Amino acid sequence: MAQKVTVQLIDDMDGGTAAETITFALDGVTYEIDLSEANAGKLRDAFATFVGAARRAGTASSGIGRRRPAPTTTAPARREKLQAIREWARANGHTVSDRGRISAEIMNAYRNHNQVTAPPANAHADTPSAQVPTMAFSSEGNISAPVHA
Repeated sequence: MAQKVTVQLIDDMDGGTAAETITFALDGVTYEIDLSEANAGKLRDAFATFVGAARRAGTASSGIGRRRPAPTTTAPARREKLQAIREWARANGHTVSDRGRISAEIMNAYRNHNQVTAPPANAHADTPSAQVPTMAFSSEGNISAPVHA
């Protein structure tokens, strides 16, 4: 026995026949609404002013536009750094396991120790290039805070 199934979209605003499903996002939440041609036009008209002033950020559900920063170190380099932190911690009286997460307390102590013993970041501040702030631009044209070279 053959069956024929028909799906009919119902306009979510007035209960009539819908012509399309519109997907939109607001405040990080993606919505879908089934609308007739008339109601879809009303929705687009309502958004037109805001869309005209906005910048495109990619598809809300695809993750486009949500770039993750590149890792600062490779896995082997990270392992070596964690091993060095563990060795420093043991040499300075901290208890730390051979594997697993290093506690925030030990990480903070290690960072504080390195800040005290490392030369200041502006050790060459007498050079003109070290005093001139520069701006960083992303491929989308976004500007980050001034960076001192």
